[in-house]
Amino acid sequence: MHNNHPIGVFDSGIGGTSIWKEIHSLLPNEDTIYLADSKNAPYGQRPKEEIVALSEKNVEFLLERNCKLIVVACNTATTNAIKELRAKYNVPFVGIEPAIKPAALDSKTNVIGVLATKGTLSSELFHKAVETYQNTKIIEQVGYNLVSLIENGQMESDEMTRLLHEYLNPMIQANIDYLVLGCSHYPYLIPQIRQIVPDHVQIIDSGRAVARQTQHLLKEVAGIAEPRIGKTEFYTNSDPAVLSQILGNEYKVAVLDF
Repeated sequence: MHNNHPIGVFDSGIGGTSIWKEIHSLLPNEDTIYLADSKNAPYGQRPKEEIVALSEKNVEFLLERNCKLIVVACNTATTNAIKELRAKYNVPFVGIEPAIKPAALDSKTNVIGVLATKGTLSSELFHKAVETYQNTKIIEQVGYNLVSLIENGQMESDEMTRLLHEYLNPMIQANIDYLVLGCSHYPYLIPQIRQIVPDHVQIIDSGRAVARQTQHLLKEVAGIAEPRIGKTEFYTNSDPAVLSQILGNEYKVAVLDF
């Protein structure tokens, strides 16, 4: 069953491009539409009702463009809104949440760290995941201001370095051997995180798993594209400079009043 309609991907900003890159790499035939709601980033500090409303607005934008499947490339939106989105809209959804399971199952020290937004760590979905692995000590840390710095083009700033040391050093002292990145923005910080954490600490993000689940749902439910080279449209409702910098000159970013 072929279906050439696009895959829709949204995030509170540019971070979800880390997910989009994995999807595009695995599924190069597929058209994709990426929406960065950077004007309202970060979602992590907002109440659940507001996160649901913003997520619904993003979904409706993508459905107007005939998306056959929607990837919620934002941990906060997934953990706070995907249940409501699935109940309201007749389209397959793929969510993203912190990859606690592989870290907890493979940890030798039985201590793992989770760096995520406040909205993700305080969500019901996250708490249910934590309760599943009670034999593992899970050190939770809110990444205050990390998303804002990334969105403002200050990824390699002194302030970013200071905050990463502040958040990661207690985890290192607690003897973590896995660090779970619970925000789609954070994979862009891996080079800096690598300079801080010991070599034996494994860093896990969810990008590849999300791409595989997207592929599975396309085959089972939504339909895959015909053999061809897919095209991508990028949209933002804020300054496109940082998004353009991350994507490179190959892609153009359209600015929305949205």
